[in-house]
Amino acid sequence: MEKNMQPGSVYAIKEGKDAVEQHTLSILVDNEPGVLARVIGLFSGRGYNIESLTVSETEHLKHRSRITIVTRGSPAVIEQIKAQLGRLVPVHRVIDLSVESKAIERELMLIKVRGSGEHRSEALRLAEAFRARVIDATTESFVFELTGKTDKLDQFIILMQPLGLVEVSRTGVAAIARGPEVT
Repeated sequence: MEKNMQPGSVYAIKEGKDAVEQHTLSILVDNEPGVLARVIGLFSGRGYNIESLTVSETEHLKHRSRITIVTRGSPAVIEQIKAQLGRLVPVHRVIDLSVESKAIERELMLIKVRGSGEHRSEALRLAEAFRARVIDATTESFVFELTGKTDKLDQFIILMQPLGLVEVSRTGVAAIARGPEVT
């Protein structure tokens, strides 16, 4: 395993000036048609990948939405992404939550597991250890709801695969800065 590679991660993180880093960007935009397409177009047009995307209106009276994007790149690429996002007309603010402050990041996942006998018991035991809630159960399957950091959800998926993992649905990362300041 390469140095600085996270267990279960598919990405090796290089060291040095070309190091690939994961960043969570919080983008405050006008809530109007086409804004999300413009932001996504910036990424696709320049060959940047989006690992997670969450969008919702957060300021109803001002008609503003927050787009939370998780992406990877070298420090230079991340700076370029932030600068280009900041130049888009409907964008009010771009905050790199990975740099600006310690952020709280969470994701919601629904995961369906099929199993019987020992596999069923093991799936329930692991769900309890991960504080996953059973939100649907049949005699042949469960649907668990799990909230937490992305790596916690990834680990739960890995553990459920040999027990009968059927399907996974995830919300993407929602993030907010700690402290009393507005981001």
